[in-house]
Amino acid sequence: MAGDIISYSSDKKGIVTSNTTPDDLSSDIVSLRPTSFKEYIGQTDTVETLKIAIQAAKMRNESLDHILLHGPPGLGKTTISHIIANEMEKDLTVTSGPTLEKGGDLIGILTNLGEGDILFIDEIHRIPKVVEEFLYPAMEDFAVDFVFDKGLHARSHRYRLKQFVLIGATTRVGLLSSPLRDRFGIFRTLDFYSVEQLVVIIKRSSMILGTITSDDGALELAERSRGTPRIANRLLKRVRDYSQVKSHGKVTRKNVKAALELEGIDALGLTSLDRNYLKTIIDFYKGGPVGIEAIAATLQEETDTLVDVVEPFLLKIGLVLRTSSGRKASEKAYKHLKLEP
Repeated sequence: MAGDIISYSSDKKGIVTSNTTPDDLSSDIVSLRPTSFKEYIGQTDTVETLKIAIQAAKMRNESLDHILLHGPPGLGKTTISHIIANEMEKDLTVTSGPTLEKGGDLIGILTNLGEGDILFIDEIHRIPKVVEEFLYPAMEDFAVDFVFDKGLHARSHRYRLKQFVLIGATTRVGLLSSPLRDRFGIFRTLDFYSVEQLVVIIKRSSMILGTITSDDGALELAERSRGTPRIANRLLKRVRDYSQVKSHGKVTRKNVKAALELEGIDALGLTSLDRNYLKTIIDFYKGGPVGIEAIAATLQEETDTLVDVVEPFLLKIGLVLRTSSGRKASEKAYKHLKLEP
C-alpha cells in the first residue's frame, strides 16, 4: 500500500516485509561524534556560552543568533553545529565555502530552510565575494534580492526567507571580511585539548568501537594526538587494527608505541611533514627567520597546508616562533630533533 515502508529482511528466506526490522534502525557507520553537550568533552567556556544562548532562545521561543566558530581543524566545530541542531530540535543543512561557487547555489539552500533551521558553512572564509554579498541581507534582514533583466529593463525583487541560523566555521578568521564577521552575534574560538581531556575522549571512543584500552595506552595515545580529538580518534583506529592483528586486541602502551612508529608519529605527535618542516628551517635556512612561502617552495607543499595544518600545533608547543621577519626554529625544536643549535 502507498505509504508503507518496505524493507528486505536479512534472514535466509529473503522475506520482503512491510514491518520495520532491526536492520532498518541500525546505522551503517559508527559515529564517534557526541550528540549532546552532556557528552561533549572540553571547550568549557564555549559550551557554557552556547548552552545559555540555546536555553534563552527556547525560553523566548526565538531563533539563535548567528554563530562563528574559529580554530584549527579537528577541534569540534562541525560536531558543535550538529549538537546545536539537536538541542534546538531543528534541521541542519551542511555545506562548505568552496562548493558555493555562484549566488544561485546559496539562494537555493536558503530558500529551502524552515523557521529556525540551521545552515552550517564550513571554511566560510573561502566563500567567493559575489556569493558573500548575498549573505549580508540574508543574515540581517532574512531576505535575498533578485535582479531580473539588464540595463533599462532591470528590476529587483526581494524574497523573504524564514528566520534561520547561520553557523560559520573557519580556520583563518583573519581572511573573513569585516561586514561578514560583524554580522555574527556569537563568536567563539576553540583551543587545543589537554591530555586529560583527550584520555576521556579516547576511552569513550574505545567503548563505542568495542575496543579495550588500558589507562597507560590511552595516556600514550593522548600525548601523541596533537591536542586534537579528530587525530586521537584516527590514531585509535590504527592502533586498534595493529592490536587486533599483532596482539590480543587490547590497546596498551606498548601497542600504541609500536603502531604509531609504523605511522611515522613520534612521542610529541609530530608527523614526517612536521619534522621535514622543522628540518627545512634548520638545515636550509640556518634556523630562520624565513618566510612561509620559501618553506612551502622547498617542501613542495601548499602554503595553506602549512599554515592551517602544520603550524598551529608547532606554535602551540613552542617548536616554532613566528616573528615579523619570518619563522624561526626554537631551542626546543633542536632538542626534539637531537640537533646542535
